[in-house]
Amino acid sequence: MPIENIAQENKVTTGNKNGTLIAIGGGEIGHTSIMKEFRKLAGGDSAKIVVIPTAFVKNNEIDTMLLERNFKEYGIPEFTVLHTSDSTEANTDDFVKPIKEATGVYFTGGKTWRIADSYLNTKVHKELLKLLDRGGVIAGSSAGATIQGSFLARGDTKNNQIMMGDHEIGFGFISNIAIDQHVLTRNRQFDMLTILKNKPELLGVGIDESTAIIIKGDILEVVGDSYVIIYDQSFWSIESNPFDEDTHKKLPNKDQLFYFLKSGDKYNLREKKVIRN
Repeated sequence: MPIENIAQENKVTTGNKNGTLIAIGGGEIGHTSIMKEFRKLAGGDSAKIVVIPTAFVKNNEIDTMLLERNFKEYGIPEFTVLHTSDSTEANTDDFVKPIKEATGVYFTGGKTWRIADSYLNTKVHKELLKLLDRGGVIAGSSAGATIQGSFLARGDTKNNQIMMGDHEIGFGFISNIAIDQHVLTRNRQFDMLTILKNKPELLGVGIDESTAIIIKGDILEVVGDSYVIIYDQSFWSIESNPFDEDTHKKLPNKDQLFYFLKSGDKYNLREKKVIRN
């Protein structure tokens, strides 16, 4: 069975039990601390990092100077750039060799459908899953965050305002989930409801800029400067009383509910519950 079909059939939301996933909500400011965590999880000084800029590449022209400048600021002066717009090339042993040797892979922002067109269900996709299985880390910002989910939000080739477009399948590193980005900065907090109205079985997660979710197994943790929005058809508040929960709040219908988590908050993906400290 193709990789993407397995991801879509799995109705349980969870990450990889061995590897770590980092999904960043985009933006330029506030990345440094998140990227330092990525480097640490990838092995620190001994990390072997691969950067895949395909989402941002146009006409196969890679701005290597920009990549080098940004990653040097992140404390990652050495890395391997891997890119192709040809899925046939992505399905060759020679092309995937850097991933086989990597401890961490990073996807840049851009257009999510470009990543899907190049790598979905190829040897690149399979080697990324193997990287996680051996305890590696995969991170990505903006489009590089969304592609990690099973459902590909904003995957239309016409424009990124179409939530359910002509590309709807992500890598499925996190099963049964749709991930959005730039949510508060760009007033996107209601956009996820379009997907969930049609696919209510999915967990929706929206990540604001300069903020990330770190996922290992069933546990999601928020890091960064802003907020993450959870769309799980329930409501949660720090003020909630487990014995008389939310009786003083007038809430909308379940298909319109969402709530916010801040840095340090944790969430159980499988149980779809906030972890109370």
